[in-house]
Order: sequence, then structure tokens, then C-alpha cells
Amino acid sequence: MPLARLSTGAALHYEDTLPDGDRTPVILLHGMLGTARIHLGQVMDWLREQDYRVIGLTMRGYGESLPKPRDFPDNFYERDCADLIAFMDARDIDQAHLIGYSDGGEIALIAAGTHPARIASCIAIGAIGSFGPELRPVFQRMYPGDWITDDEMRLHGFSDAAKFTGEWVRAMTRTIDAGGDVSLSRASNIICPLIIMLGRADKLNPWQYGQRFIDKVASGRLELFDCGHAVHEQATERFYRLTLQHLSAAGA
Repeated sequence: MPLARLSTGAALHYEDTLPDGDRTPVILLHGMLGTARIHLGQVMDWLREQDYRVIGLTMRGYGESLPKPRDFPDNFYERDCADLIAFMDARDIDQAHLIGYSDGGEIALIAAGTHPARIASCIAIGAIGSFGPELRPVFQRMYPGDWITDDEMRLHGFSDAAKFTGEWVRAMTRTIDAGGDVSLSRASNIICPLIIMLGRADKLNPWQYGQRFIDKVASGRLELFDCGHAVHEQATERFYRLTLQHLSAAGA
């Protein structure tokens, strides 16, 4: 699959089911230590079966995307959003529907609030747009990364799990120290239909934060699931049903 070389300096690996088509695509964005195929491959294949144009985008530093190694400056979510918009520009995509999972959901929320005219609809899975101080110990438990496998480190091109997770935790705690805003301050800018999907057992993303975000969005709603973080894997049937309704209503 190809790499898109972007004005931001990144080169992103992507899968496009209709690369020469003129349909408004559905772009899928993965989470930490994933790729589009690893985290959202089942969703990509299902959407293709429903006759959508699907683009699975792998963010910088993950999988085959460059540069490596993946790092986490304080503005890494903003940087990933800039990569997404630069990818759309490079592929002559005026508008896209977004489905983002975990960190990819945070990127999608930023994009919808920062570039509202470019986003036709948005689904954010396991993302909440802001982080409060009670999440600090939850984030800190990600360090030193002894839960990361050797295969994951090889795939993503790094050898020091403590450095990788330490940078992520540092960026997240600095966000909390700065007030916790990731995209909440831009939520009122969102003009597209938005669903935030959260599992009731998701410790990283309390549903109350999702509701606070949705309260600021004219065409937004929160959907809660009786599962954990990966709603699309753990409550697949309902996820598919809501996603089809959402995309159809948005004119996808």
C-alpha cells in the first residue's frame, strides 16, 4: 500500500478502497500502538462491503508510517490532526467522514472543531476531548510499558518501552496541568453530526467527560455501551447499526 508524503514532513501509509473515486470517503484513525488495519481492519472491511469508499490511515511513527520512532511532544494530538488535513489536501479530498478510535478519536474531535468545513460527520470511539486531574494516576499506570510486546516494538520501530510510554504519560499529564483541554474548547465549532461512543467500563474515558463535550455540540450525541474501551470490537452489532444510521443521515 502507498505512502502519502505530506507538507507536514510525515509520510503516512494508507489503504484506499476507491483511490480514483470521487465519493466522500470515510477515513478511519487508529489508537496508540495500532495501525488502521490492526485496530480498525474489521470495520474497514465491513464498510467496504456496505459500498463506502474507505481510507484507513496509519499515523506517523506507527507501522510503515514515517518518521520513526513515534514520539509524543505536548502537542502530538494537534500534530496528528495537521497530518490528517495535509493527507486530505494531498489526496484532493475536500471533505471526509471520520471514525476515530482512542487517540484517533481525539484527533477526529480536534479536526471536527478546527476544520469544521472539511469534516462531513464524525464518530469518536473511546475519546472525550479533555482530561481531568483524577485521570493522572490512570495515565501514569501506562508506565513503564511492560505490557507492550516485542512484536509491537518491532512493528513500530522502537526498542525502549519505558521511553515510549514515558513520553506519552508526560504529554498527557502536562495537558492535565494546563487545564485538561484537548478539543473541548472547540466543541462549539463543530457543525457536522457527531457521535461519541464510550464503554461504561472504559477507565481512560469517563462518560461524564463525553457528555460535557456533547453538550457543546449542536448536532452531537453520546452513546454508552456496556463494555470497555474498544466499543467496535466488544459491542459490534450495535456499533455497526449506529454507524450505518449515522453515515446514512450524514449523506455518506
